Formats: sequence, structure tokens, C-alpha cells
Amino acid sequence: MKQYKNIIVGFGKGGKTLAKTLANRGETVLVIEKSTQMYGGTCINIGCIPSKSMILNGEKGTSFTEGVTKKDALTAKLRNKNYHMIADEATGTVMDGTARFISNHVLEVENEGQTTRVEGERIFINTGATPIILPITGLRESKYSIDSTEAMDLENLPETLVIIGAGYIGLEFASMFAKYGSKVIVLDAKEKFLAREDDDIAELIYNDLSAQGIVFHFGVSIDEVRDQAEYVEISYTQEGQSFVIKADKLLAATGRKPNIEGLGLENTDVKVTDRDAIIVDDWLQTDAPNVWAIGDVKGGLQFTYVSLDDYRIILDQLDGKDTRSLKDRTIVPYSVFITPPLSNVGLTEKAAKVGGINYKLFKFMTAGVPKANVLEDPKGMFKVLIDPKTDQILGASIYAEESHEVINLITLAMKGHLPYTLLRDQIYTPPTMSEALNDVLK
Repeated sequence: MKQYKNIIVGFGKGGKTLAKTLANRGETVLVIEKSTQMYGGTCINIGCIPSKSMILNGEKGTSFTEGVTKKDALTAKLRNKNYHMIADEATGTVMDGTARFISNHVLEVENEGQTTRVEGERIFINTGATPIILPITGLRESKYSIDSTEAMDLENLPETLVIIGAGYIGLEFASMFAKYGSKVIVLDAKEKFLAREDDDIAELIYNDLSAQGIVFHFGVSIDEVRDQAEYVEISYTQEGQSFVIKADKLLAATGRKPNIEGLGLENTDVKVTDRDAIIVDDWLQTDAPNVWAIGDVKGGLQFTYVSLDDYRIILDQLDGKDTRSLKDRTIVPYSVFITPPLSNVGLTEKAAKVGGINYKLFKFMTAGVPKANVLEDPKGMFKVLIDPKTDQILGASIYAEESHEVINLITLAMKGHLPYTLLRDQIYTPPTMSEALNDVLK
């Protein structure tokens, strides 16, 4: 049984970055990955990078086939780079296979019928998340059913695509496939569209997506999925009436859950929640000594940049500083890559009202931003909430081109406790979307 200073189970963002850093320091590091197509983790292979590549090419009018070719070339290049980032280190090792805990610090790795045992002084569980498949009759068995991972591997554009779920993942795929020319129908159990967003923002998004030809049905209960010779039938109930629709593909975009299946955590002191999330403290330590959890597998926000911040928290501990913890993670932006993208940080107006928080609101339509008109997409709105006592930013919602860039400026100001007037009076290079803040915050 070979022993290592550090064993990282899974090749995700936080784990691979930690592996590289520790190997650079001369520590022995083993990274175990069960799929050769997942070197580098979810974001590079089946998440943010390939999906944004497909979205961008769809917006350019690229054919679906060419978009897939470009996406595959990009992910292959990044996958190879990430593999060698660890494997080429003198003290770094990448082991293919499926890992299973035998005890707190011993794992069995099975690969093509061969089993290897390894022991690590420190273990980092970095196995990410996996799609949730709802218990709908016939859904799991359908040959036409795909999840968010499999949607990235389609070679042919579906003529008709039905998506279960109008959450952020579902909307990104709906917008993307509609841009390539699919007829997209979205079914959602909720009665309200994007209920957590402000109503005015949600209404704009709904109208814009509908204008792309996307059809939405809310308050839906899906009864059964049935395969036919060349298509799939989806039976559902809405307002007491039964309906049947046909599709070439059925995409289940109903969220993702921590990926712990087969990991053997029952053989360790690691505890999990009833939602399969590994329980950690504010320093990402599990109940097993010298065993940490990184990224999606611990539950919470499922973003690659959160996983990267997990790496910072853990490295800080290993360096004996203990100046970082989950308590510091109070301001985290996010973006939804529909067209144009939606980006948020901090409080929405809706959340401020529910919480009884006093605020001053700045609201500005994207049509008034010169760069949006240069980009020929002036749809959307800027909303920024300000604390009237301190002039600090409480939150922002931006539905506009390049919102994913502008939101980072606002996040930085919030993190630094800077007054909104600094962004209002900043000299920006024109024409840019960030210069909109001169007008938004007047």
C-alpha cells in the first residue's frame, strides 16, 4: 500500500489547485479521478467552459455541429493542460479509477478490474455534484432523456427539446438551444417564474426568452415519460387538465446534488446531511481528523469560484495562519448566462422588503447604455440598492450584456465597504458596460 502526504479524491477546481500548490512545495500528492474525461473538473469539461462556448457560438450564428466541434477542441485542450499540471510535477501523481474509503485515511481505487490501496496523511474529498433525476415514471429509462452533463455531449441539434425545470440551469440551456434553432418547451412545477428574483427583472427575462420562441408552462405535474419509435412523449397535468407533448430530447434540469455515491463514507467518521452533503466546519474540516471536503460535495453554492475559495481556506490552515474561514464568505456574486446574462450580488429589492431593510434604489434601463447599443442588444435593466445611512451598496441585479463583468466591480466595492459614489464618479474607458455606473448611480 503506497502512502502519500496528500490524497485528493476528484479533479475539481479547488482540489487540483491545492494539488498543484502542495506538489510545488515538494509534498507528495495523489489525485484520484474516475473519468479520463474529467481531468480539470466539472467547469472545464461539462460545466461553465463548454456551456459558455456553446452559448457564445450560438449567439454568433454558428451551426450546432460547428459549435460542438469548437467546444470539444477547447475542452480537450484544457483537459490535457490540467492533467499535466499535476502529473508533470515531480511529487504529483494522477491515478485513474473509482475511489472508495476503507477507513478514514485508506482508500481502495478500482480501475479496469484492478484494485489498489492507498493511504494519505491528509485527505481532501473533491468529488463535486451529480444531476438530480426526479422519480418520474419512465424518465430514467427513456433513451431520449438527458441530464445537464449529457446535454453537453449531444452531436445533433434536437428539433424539439423539452426541458424539465425553469431554474438557472434550465434557462441557460433553453436560451442556448433556442439560439441554435431548436423548438424549446420548458415545464416547471412552480407557479411563478424566477421567484427569487425581483418581479420587474423576472418579467423582462420571461418576455425576452419568450420572444426567442421558448414556450413555458408553469404549475406542471409531470405524470409519465414514454418512449416511442423516434420520439418521446411527456404526459403532464396543468390546472387539472392532462396534456401530452412530443420531443426529440427531454432534458432534466432539476438541479444537482453532492456526489458521494459509492464513496464508502460509511466506513469513516465523515458525516453527511439528509441531502448527501458532507458536513464540514467553518474551516472545511469533516468529523474525521485531517479529512476535508472541497467544492460542491459539501453542499451550498455550486460555483467553481467557491471551490477555489475553499482552496484558499484550506491552504491558509495548512500554512498555520487560520485567517480565512466560511464566515468570511458573505458576498458572493453569480451570473446566469442567458442572453443577455443576469448577474446578482447581495440583496435584491424583494429580499430587502421581506427583511424590512431600509434602502435607496437606483434603477436604469439598459437601453440607455451606449455600449449595449453598440453590441446591438439593449435589453435589460440595472438595479442597485444603497444603504441610505452609509452610502454602501447593499446589492445589485443586472440583466444586461456583460453583466457578469460589471457585477465584479460592484462586488469589490461591497467587499471593501466603499461608498457607491466611488463607482458613480469613477472615470471608465468608453464605450464599456461598466461606464453605465456613471448613469445608473446618479
